[in-house]
Amino acid sequence: MSLEEPESLHSNLPLGAMERLTAVLSPDEEYAFVQIMFSSSAAVRSGSFGLSRREVMKILKLEPGDEQGFASFVKRVNQSVARYYRLIYDERRDRAVVLIHVPARQARELMSSESLALLMFIFYHQEVLQNDYTLFTQLLEAFGHESLDVRRKILANLDTLIKLGAVSRYENPSNEEAYALTAIGARLFSDSYLKRFAEFSHSQQLNMDDVLKFFKRYNLEAGEGY
Repeated sequence: MSLEEPESLHSNLPLGAMERLTAVLSPDEEYAFVQIMFSSSAAVRSGSFGLSRREVMKILKLEPGDEQGFASFVKRVNQSVARYYRLIYDERRDRAVVLIHVPARQARELMSSESLALLMFIFYHQEVLQNDYTLFTQLLEAFGHESLDVRRKILANLDTLIKLGAVSRYENPSNEEAYALTAIGARLFSDSYLKRFAEFSHSQQLNMDDVLKFFKRYNLEAGEGY
């Protein structure tokens, strides 16, 4: 799922977008895309969503160092299905995942405002501040004092994010309860959504390049996430 502006796409997501793949992809590339899409489902994977670059290149029968071939595959897939889907490669987590574009009004049916706020905090803590994980105690401190009611609300919203595949539980050296963004969660917010969020928090118009740099989105323009 990728949050988009409502006017940027239609509410229906026809499978016709998939039919165009045969015109630009080889059978191996079609198979790779389907495998990535299948493994990106929260119903299929419980934590490690998508495929590693090595796994994708093995399916594509590419040499390990063929970066151009991998980038070409990502670019051509996105040129075919970009209206409805987006194939991205998260280099930090080494995961290739397929996201489906979802208008903001539909996203509200999947996530409450509390879940969204929780995800944005984790996103900022890990993508901007470059932490590998976020402790549950840090979430408690940020969203309220320690109480049974607050704890239950945060856990309930974390459970929603886990079911969506946006975050996963993280085993850290201290054995404290912790959570990490998945490749899906790290790319769930569209560039336009981040720009609106940043402008709202700063109460001023901001340049898109500055917004993307702030959110560490350096690699988005080359082949949609590669």
